[in-house]
Parts: sequence; C-alpha cells; structure tokens
Amino acid sequence: MEDINLRNYAYLGDAVWELHIRKKTIRQTNNAKKLHQITTDLVKTHFQSELLHFIDEHLTEEEHDIAKRARNLPIPVGRRNIQTEYRQATAFETLIGWWYTNKTSRLEEIFNIINEKLI
Repeated sequence: MEDINLRNYAYLGDAVWELHIRKKTIRQTNNAKKLHQITTDLVKTHFQSELLHFIDEHLTEEEHDIAKRARNLPIPVGRRNIQTEYRQATAFETLIGWWYTNKTSRLEEIFNIINEKLI
C-alpha cells in the first residue's frame, strides 16, 4: 500500500485538489481577483478539514487508517497554531493523493460526493 510515503501523497493530493477546484471555479467568473478568492477559499486548510469530516462516513476502513496515520504526521512549527485543522487537512490531502495514485475511480466517486457540498 505505501510505495510512496504519506507526506508525498499529501503533497500530490494538494495539487490534485487545487486542480479539481480550479477546473470548477473557472466557470464562475472572468474576474481574476474574484476567481483567486473563490479558489483560495476552497483550498485552504479550514475548508479541507471540514471536507474530511464531510466525507468521513463514506470512507472504508483502509481509508480511515490512511487518514489516521496522516493526521499523526509531525506538524511544521509554523502550523502549530492551527494544529488540529492542519492535521485534518493533511489527512484529506493524503487521501486525495492516495486515491489519485491507486484508485482513480474512487477519487471520482469522492469528488462527486464533495461536489454535492460545493453546489
């Protein structure tokens, strides 16, 4: 399962999530400043933390285990003031990266569940 370490899955998941959001937000406005604001609101730590809670009931035992291990990764010193949210967001990004690498159909399924919240 872990051919890539969890931090690298989170790194990849961050990029995949941002691309997913950008593909959605480009249809909302032609104003670059508004576009940036909409996008950043959807990729920030707080929102990703909320999304992890939102999808929690849809996760398998294996996915819960991955999220738990990702939440327990050491936190960079600069992020300690928002430690709980940062850990949740890291777990969310790790799952996105893991699905992208290992289970793309599951990633699409989760994106469809999340898209319901975004509408």
